[in-house]
Amino acid sequence: MNPITLPIAELKPALAGLSKVLNPKASLPVLHHVKIERTSDGWIALTSSDLDRFVTMRLEHPAEGSPLAVLVPYDQLLQLTKNCSKDERLLIEPTPQGPVIKFALADKLGESNVKPVPVEEFPQTPRIKADAIPLPPELRRSIHEALDCASTDNTRYILNGTFIDASHPKANYIVGTDGRHLYSANSFTLPLKHSLIIPSHKFLGWKEFNSDGEWQLKADDTHVQLSSRRWRFISKQIEGNYPDWRHPIPNPRDAQTHIDIDPAKLEQLTKLIQRLPCHDERLGTIGLEVRLGQFRLLAKAVTDEPWHPVQFSDANPKGPDVTIFLDRQYLLKALQFGLNSIDLNDPVSPIRFHSHGKQLIVMPVRIEPQPLNNRQPAVNPPPPERKPMNPSEAPPPPTIGNKSAIEEAIDLTNALRDRFLDGVTQMKDLSLKLKLINREHRTSHREFDTVRSTLRSLQSLKL
Repeated sequence: MNPITLPIAELKPALAGLSKVLNPKASLPVLHHVKIERTSDGWIALTSSDLDRFVTMRLEHPAEGSPLAVLVPYDQLLQLTKNCSKDERLLIEPTPQGPVIKFALADKLGESNVKPVPVEEFPQTPRIKADAIPLPPELRRSIHEALDCASTDNTRYILNGTFIDASHPKANYIVGTDGRHLYSANSFTLPLKHSLIIPSHKFLGWKEFNSDGEWQLKADDTHVQLSSRRWRFISKQIEGNYPDWRHPIPNPRDAQTHIDIDPAKLEQLTKLIQRLPCHDERLGTIGLEVRLGQFRLLAKAVTDEPWHPVQFSDANPKGPDVTIFLDRQYLLKALQFGLNSIDLNDPVSPIRFHSHGKQLIVMPVRIEPQPLNNRQPAVNPPPPERKPMNPSEAPPPPTIGNKSAIEEAIDLTNALRDRFLDGVTQMKDLSLKLKLINREHRTSHREFDTVRSTLRSLQSLKL
């Protein structure tokens, strides 16, 4: 039987991509292996999995030989690949004792035996019976931007991915939120029968996967597949109902003040923001101010000093004066997404960044009322403390009507979860205090023992 040939030039990037779904702490030994197979058409494919996700890479050229599949430990493949040059190759031959990997060794072939593991133990790759949907570059970019705004909190698993809202067949939306900022993009129409959630995963942001040609999407009731020319990523969908993400979005007609930034100057504004001092490392607070027809950024290096206004002349503000504060990371993210229009209402309302069907909604940050440098205190009252923008806690719009019983139950569950987390935090604080008291008690006890020992030694003395 012809061996499976693996060119090192292709194997190295393949192992880099396959490793992104391997779990080094997996309890099943088979999950530390790579499935290498030659199909009936001669194509050679390598697959790795963590049970929930599968990554497959196909080599550039088909090879001769009958169908064959073997399992090889990832670490063994990686070690051999590191010790080979790019113009070399590995040969995998099946034997009755198990697969053998052959490699160049001086003027002959070296061999590395592989501990045999039945191929049947490897998780079966799901086969999605659906038509492939091409994803143009702009749509793929929107998916990445939504993933960048998705939550990483495991307690809010339903938000740990990009939501493709297909509830309106002629106006699909790409959505991502973590409860503090929300991204959405429309102007897409995909032939999807149902909405779906693409789970966040580092493989989706991997450079090789994104430079391997156009993406295609497949989905059924349980799995979603994203594939390029040679790579394929299959993952279980996130089960559950995505919250009504439209709740926290302000009505664009309610905005009082509008700021339009020259698209060619977004990079210049980004560099300016990155150079401004920051007194609050936790929130990275920065101010946006429209005053007397000018757009300014407000920043300071020390909490007790006044805000320093920095004018940005390549912006066109319209509307009444307003001052509002937000996390500068969200501001930088909006500029990175190319959102050059800003809608402001008042210091307590969400900020809306938007451009060409994309928008980012950001909640404001509370500040203490302090005067700005070289002018009178701001007229606007200070905005309240930033509240997490939990879609399930937002008031429903008038058109939706009263909440159903299941929605009320979800709200109560979220409130109970928040109280439980607060209780866990208080228990941790109490535990630390008890440890401190116990440490002080032990110290005092040792000191008393020392005193008693000294007294006993004095009593034994004879004058």
